[in-house]
Amino acid sequence: MEEKSNISIDEFKNEILNDYKLAFTSRQASILGRREVLTGKAKFGLFGDGKEIAQIAMAKSFKNGDFRSGYYRDQTFMMAIGELTLEQFFAQLYGDTNVNANPDNRGRMMNNHFASRLIDEKGEWEKQTNRKNSSADMSPTAGQMPRLLGLGLASKIYREENVLKDMTRFSVNGNEVAFGTIGDASTSEGHFWETINAMAVLQVPIAMSVWDDGYGISVPKKLQTAKQSISEILKGFEIEQEGDKGINIYTAKAWDYKSLREMYKQGIEKCREKHIPCVFHITEATQPLGHSTSGSHERYKSKDRLEWEEANDCIKKLRGWIIFNGVASAEEIIEKETQAIDEVKKAKQIAWENFRTPLLEIRKELIDIIENSNCKCPKFNKIEEIKTELKRVQDPIRKDSIAAARQILRFVCQKCNPNKSLKQGVLEWVKKEMNNGAKIYSSFLYDESDKSPLKIKEVKPSYNEKSVEVTGREVLLHNWDYILETNPKVLIFGEDVGFLGGVNQTYEGLQAKYGELRVSDTGIREATIIGQGIGLALRGLRPVAEIQYFDYLLYGLQTLSDDLATLHYRTAGGQKAPLIISTRGHRLEGIWHSGSPLSMVINSIRGIHVLVPRNMTEAAGFYNTVLQGEDPALIIEPLNGYRIKEKLPENIGNFYTPLGIPEIITEGSDVTIVTYGSCVRIALEAVMQLKESGINCELIDIRSLLPFDISNTILGSIKKTNKVLFFDEDVPGGATSYMMSIVLEQREAFKYLDTMPRTLTGKEHRSAYTTDGDYFSNPNAEDVFDTVYSIMTDVNPLKFPPIY
Repeated sequence: MEEKSNISIDEFKNEILNDYKLAFTSRQASILGRREVLTGKAKFGLFGDGKEIAQIAMAKSFKNGDFRSGYYRDQTFMMAIGELTLEQFFAQLYGDTNVNANPDNRGRMMNNHFASRLIDEKGEWEKQTNRKNSSADMSPTAGQMPRLLGLGLASKIYREENVLKDMTRFSVNGNEVAFGTIGDASTSEGHFWETINAMAVLQVPIAMSVWDDGYGISVPKKLQTAKQSISEILKGFEIEQEGDKGINIYTAKAWDYKSLREMYKQGIEKCREKHIPCVFHITEATQPLGHSTSGSHERYKSKDRLEWEEANDCIKKLRGWIIFNGVASAEEIIEKETQAIDEVKKAKQIAWENFRTPLLEIRKELIDIIENSNCKCPKFNKIEEIKTELKRVQDPIRKDSIAAARQILRFVCQKCNPNKSLKQGVLEWVKKEMNNGAKIYSSFLYDESDKSPLKIKEVKPSYNEKSVEVTGREVLLHNWDYILETNPKVLIFGEDVGFLGGVNQTYEGLQAKYGELRVSDTGIREATIIGQGIGLALRGLRPVAEIQYFDYLLYGLQTLSDDLATLHYRTAGGQKAPLIISTRGHRLEGIWHSGSPLSMVINSIRGIHVLVPRNMTEAAGFYNTVLQGEDPALIIEPLNGYRIKEKLPENIGNFYTPLGIPEIITEGSDVTIVTYGSCVRIALEAVMQLKESGINCELIDIRSLLPFDISNTILGSIKKTNKVLFFDEDVPGGATSYMMSIVLEQREAFKYLDTMPRTLTGKEHRSAYTTDGDYFSNPNAEDVFDTVYSIMTDVNPLKFPPIY
């Protein structure tokens, strides 16, 4: 083998023997981990059995600064690169929430879901180039592929953009490779193909390994993949001669230790040096423990297949190869196996005790409160019964103790000394543990550090006597020009963004000025446009991913929802991707260019700020604000505002629209109208008409849906007007209901209403084509007038008699 020439024979033999021990150790961890699930100590188990040897070979080419974007079979790889200990393996399985025991996800994800802690406790980025990095795993099949594109593209940008050469915390001349892993069956997903195509077009250092064990759960690959071979059907992407764009394809068997090492060494060196993407098709893999702990593979595999898998198990094959080639004796191997078994058992016990001990202490504290109380409530027997049941639980979790305490509170009386009563003691304990539980499981949905965009103070756009009126699109253009000039980390990309300057010319001329890497065109591939942004953001850049129209966002909604929106939460603040998604929508004509599915979006991407400016100056202010923070955000520009005249602020690039703070557009005392985006202009037209009828409306532009009115501006208005209309273009029961729920229920504005609150929305169907179609599909100024007038009729029918 090639590596042998650089080290002594004894060192080489020791390396092979230690590789065998690591593979055997990982397998034993899988076996014991499965047993822990089946005996009830853990909830669910996913394991990397059958892929051990290939992952060890791959790990030898993984260097500091490199990134992994993998799936839930990569435990051996993580052990091989030194980023997973056996104790951490079992801590994940038990769902330990201690960051020291389970740094990857603190109990928020299933086991075998890994994530390096890229962010410190103050929200600052750790240095990536002196460590081995893993982006946060996710379970949806192929969901890890879109972000892989951005992780690889970052290396190309760092290598080719001179203005970024000093960002050595994130890259050393773009020498980092992005390693992707995926199961063979998951290559059927569109995300895989979109990523393959994009990485071939962009020529970025991505090394994708496909583990092929012949099945996708129970479905054989003859029903999954054309020609039953992903490497065969990828050949159209393969580079045929030097200088062509495309990918390099390599294949090796999962049990062939020698070939795997040589293949990865050759492929990764070329990928790292020349930025040529590559795919490694690892065939004849097995899965001896089945897909997961939820079922047995004996149910769907034939006897012949099971016998074949037994004979071709990668660990068994390596064992035979070592003995046959005289690398080590059977006795030496047995010694390593014995050591591995002992280490796995010891690690499991340590992890279990670390997990269990604080939970026992929580229960003990509650029981001590009960037993040390002098209270003898009339229903004390019931309290004793609950306590006894709790004490019988062999391995209590937080839920057991807290549920018991909350049940006890139903039976305690009010007669004891209020300062030392059982009720007081249990109530304080419940509050404390519920607060602890909220911190453990409900924190870090958004950035809680000083990097939060919510902490950016408002700075209004300023004007002087020389301020000129320009079209809305020019306000954005000047703002982007300033941002690109002053912040070299900002990159803008999307369909038609580069050469054309955007379909509404909001980036006109910026590619020529800042280059094709800073302002770039992409293919029509929304999922990987968003994934491209996630990966770039994880590596310290500030990407702006444009989705051409709001409707098209649905192509990338899964990536937004499952990956970006959950990233900060599922890593408990360990990772963040401050990606800005820019799009445009509202008041379009036609079924597929008119959607305003805000309720669909806001309810599926909690964890991403959703901002809905009414004009381009507000939009520019939001871009400026979000770039000062480090949370992801979706900003929806109003499509019908690009040609409308606005004054050009003199402080372009330096004014900040606050998140979650509505703006009162017109003051009034009769009815509060709450809306956003393009509907503001429609509402304003209706407000002028209503004023002629003697009705003074307070029009509020909420400006952002996530967060929503953190200043309680709407509540203050309703206290004054005692009447409210929530108005937008979403479907009935959509974003208007979301707004109404927060204002009336959470903020208790119902107390101040004189009449029923109203909503005005679009129809259940999307907008029909033509202006007439829009008029009958979406709310218009006349609808707003009639709805507000009817509210006044309800309150004072003599002064405002019915119109219809």
